Amino acid sequence: MSDLRKIIIDDQEVEVDGAMTLIQACEQVGIEIPRFCYHERLSIAGNCRMCLVEVVGGPPKPAASCAMQVRDLRPGPEGQPPVVRTNSPMVKKAREGVMEFLLINHPLDCPICDQGGECDLQDQAMAYGVDFSRYREPKRATEDLNLGPLVETHMTRCISCTRCVRFTTEVAGINQMGQTGRGEDAEITAYLGETLDSNMQGNIIDLCPVGALVSKPYAFTARPWELSKTETIDVMDALGSNIRVDTKGREVMRILPRNHDGVNEEWISDKTRFVWDGLRRQRLDKPYIRENGKLRPATWPEALGKAAEAMKGKTVAGLVGDLVPMEAAFALKQLVEGQGGRVECRTDGAHLVAGNRSAYVGTARVEDIDTAKKIVLIGTDPGVESPVLNARIRKAWLRGAEVVHAGQPAELTYDATQMGPRNRVLPQLLSDAKETEDAIVIIGQGALIGDGGPAALSTAMQLTEKMGGKMLVLHTAASRVGAMDAGCVTEGGISAALEGADVIYNLGADEIEIAEGPFVIYQGSHGDRGAHRADIILPAAAYTEEQGVFVNTEGRPQLALRAGHPPGEAKENWAILRALSGEMGAVLPFDSLAQLRRALIEAVPHIAQIDAVPENDWTMVEKVEPSAGSIGAALGDHYLTNPIARASALMAELSANAKDRREAPVAAE
Repeated sequence: MSDLRKIIIDDQEVEVDGAMTLIQACEQVGIEIPRFCYHERLSIAGNCRMCLVEVVGGPPKPAASCAMQVRDLRPGPEGQPPVVRTNSPMVKKAREGVMEFLLINHPLDCPICDQGGECDLQDQAMAYGVDFSRYREPKRATEDLNLGPLVETHMTRCISCTRCVRFTTEVAGINQMGQTGRGEDAEITAYLGETLDSNMQGNIIDLCPVGALVSKPYAFTARPWELSKTETIDVMDALGSNIRVDTKGREVMRILPRNHDGVNEEWISDKTRFVWDGLRRQRLDKPYIRENGKLRPATWPEALGKAAEAMKGKTVAGLVGDLVPMEAAFALKQLVEGQGGRVECRTDGAHLVAGNRSAYVGTARVEDIDTAKKIVLIGTDPGVESPVLNARIRKAWLRGAEVVHAGQPAELTYDATQMGPRNRVLPQLLSDAKETEDAIVIIGQGALIGDGGPAALSTAMQLTEKMGGKMLVLHTAASRVGAMDAGCVTEGGISAALEGADVIYNLGADEIEIAEGPFVIYQGSHGDRGAHRADIILPAAAYTEEQGVFVNTEGRPQLALRAGHPPGEAKENWAILRALSGEMGAVLPFDSLAQLRRALIEAVPHIAQIDAVPENDWTMVEKVEPSAGSIGAALGDHYLTNPIARASALMAELSANAKDRREAPVAAE
């Protein structure tokens, strides 16, 4: 039940929820209140005092608008609505005083500070500060922290807003940062000098309102005004986080999150944020042909001619990789099936039922997790497979949700009832289930891979029905749902698709070992596993270098835009397939990306609704009894799951650090 109250803010009367804070009420009217410590997605600290406002008829001093609720205001003598002023002389004097205090110890290093141009302190000193200082004492200095290879610290600049402490504790679920000391000696520090152990730590760089926490890999490489900014979609996991790619010339300099409440809120994982150095290394920039066991550079006409010659009249199998846009998967399906071949996107062998969207996507939205009362995780480690989704589960747990986990041991950032990894726990989950309000079953690829896949999917759907909740299939590959929607599947899965194939057209599938025998044409962006096995290599664009539609794990189509151009002679994925079809004399019926999209929308109508989650009809799969054995794990190393990540020096360092941390000797050993 909302508790609406009338309130007058700067002579504007507005009706707002009594539970709102004054800073939120002011935003409703379009008045911006300066702040450093307040953040919509973190708990209220109320310690920077920058957001002071005057409450008329209240105490004779300014009030912190982030910590006072509308319902705490008293009405006027005749019952008039309470009055709040945000621009009175009292407020102006108070803000100038606070700003003067904040700048007492702040160093004068804006010209060399990496936050320069994107600094809240700079902006607010211009807007609310004074042009002189009354302090002549020497400035305080503090030692910098070593938080690991991602976050660089300059703690002398810190204004103790505690945003980083609140984020790591509340959202990321680690307890390594805190504040010690009092008064002049107060400082933010890490527990016993530890480095941060979280897949989400890069977000504190965005949260820091000054230059105390900056990106270590990006530091001193560019200024914000030199960069071209492109809003696009992330492909490092299947959540489809909304990101902004900043480029300088042809180089990607950094990746930042964009706000999208339905998908990633305003967080991204460290892999998403820092993988960009992998876009520069080990790139395929010209076609290659293997002759006498060795690859040699070739021209496009020669490589396409050889590929067309190899495919004509042969049994062709097409494989769709994990980072492929939907248009390329659709074009490959048309090309290969036009030659009487087969196409398959489930390269890990996951049991995903083609044609039944409720069985390979589910019926839940990602944002349903926020309000869930019970969450059952089957065969998934969300902290590794999708760290941002894991933060949502933690948020639900903090609000009182019960979490049950069945599968391999997982590093969860919340308490969960552990059922263990054996398949026999599935019937137990089913028998223990009761009808629960707002229940969600999340089934991961670990449960769906291998012989136990059909039984795990069947149990998850029965459990969803019994609890009266919703189901979400958590994918690990960004392209999987889109490729399933486009029909890139073969009855019988990957083994049936490859059986008897003379030629394998490998579209960026680097997570699969292809046995000796078939002729392999590899189309991809990096010289990874697929290129090592290839007889012909066709260099393609990476995810930041072409437009494409990606459908995320909840079935939401999203549009990725091009931030830069592919290196050397590399071309866009769909264009390579279109050119090859011309060489084969079986021309695909489109000459532009727009025409291809029209054909795609005709075949898969819901793709036209960009950023909308279609409702999926609930269709039960046949019941399968679990066999002996265990639920598997979907990913080996979180940091090295795709060719771009494996080409990144930083991801290799993070992977090595994580391994060292796991194997660290315990005290008294």
